[in-house]
Amino acid sequence: MKVKTLFLILLILFVGRPLFSQEKIPVIISTDIGGDDPDDHQSLIHFLIYADRFEILGIISSPPGKGRLSDIEEVLDTYKIDFSKLKANGLDYPEPNQLRKVSSQGETEIQSADTPQRLSPGAEFMAKQILSYGKPVYVLVWGSMTDLAQAIHFYPEIKPLLRVFSIGSWNTQQDQKSRDYLWNNHPDFWWIENNTSFRGMYMGGVQDDPWGNISFVETFVKDFGGMGKLFFEKKPDIKMGDTPSVLYLIDGNPQDPEGESWGGSFLKNPDRLNYWTDRKDPELVENNRPGAKTVNRYRLEYLMDWKERMRVLK
Repeated sequence: MKVKTLFLILLILFVGRPLFSQEKIPVIISTDIGGDDPDDHQSLIHFLIYADRFEILGIISSPPGKGRLSDIEEVLDTYKIDFSKLKANGLDYPEPNQLRKVSSQGETEIQSADTPQRLSPGAEFMAKQILSYGKPVYVLVWGSMTDLAQAIHFYPEIKPLLRVFSIGSWNTQQDQKSRDYLWNNHPDFWWIENNTSFRGMYMGGVQDDPWGNISFVETFVKDFGGMGKLFFEKKPDIKMGDTPSVLYLIDGNPQDPEGESWGGSFLKNPDRLNYWTDRKDPELVENNRPGAKTVNRYRLEYLMDWKERMRVLK
């Protein structure tokens, strides 16, 4: 197994995709960070390590539950600590204060009726940022779909500009009504709904040391800057279930959900214009999770890329 892993490493080093790349992708993140699962902290830290790759239009606290804007700000505080080292590479990282300016508190309660009844500050900020940008924006949903449902309900004109990548499963269950509202009333917006493929982030793939969920964090994350320290404190092993939405934008062609990418490959629903979800191919199942192997087959590549970025924080 170790010989095979060494071969894969050499192959990636010589013919793999570039570690540091170019065009900024417009993104808004809706996250339930601070809730019952610490992996949103992990995913936000990882995202900020790659912040030079994105035009970050918003980071919205969208529990519902106990997570709040202060949890986003906790991560941004560590980003500020590490900012000078990140910039030393000559990459175009956003200023910490700019990220604070585009962070907003979203809805804190689940949708109580079949349609959204109110508009949270975060949902309104999301909609206005998208309209102001005027071009397609990737909205990465790491929690319930409450704020996105509100934004679409009260500002339906944003729909042609939406490129939604939602991490479903448990997140969807936290506010099923908001997801059902979008599904039943807005069949036309661009949407990848990832219910099981994301599990490939931490299930399967190359797991021998130092690429295992625990050993990777021990070796390449926990002693690297303020963000590495916070990552380890929140959870000492890789889960990062929301990170495939970021990997999807880092690698591959984001306009082609059916193509290959570090964040997965998805199946189009023939009954809907712009909707994709987990592939059902038996050979792509990992631990009973359809599509998970569309992510974990690239595990060594995305971990090596991340490792190289963490090095600057040592």
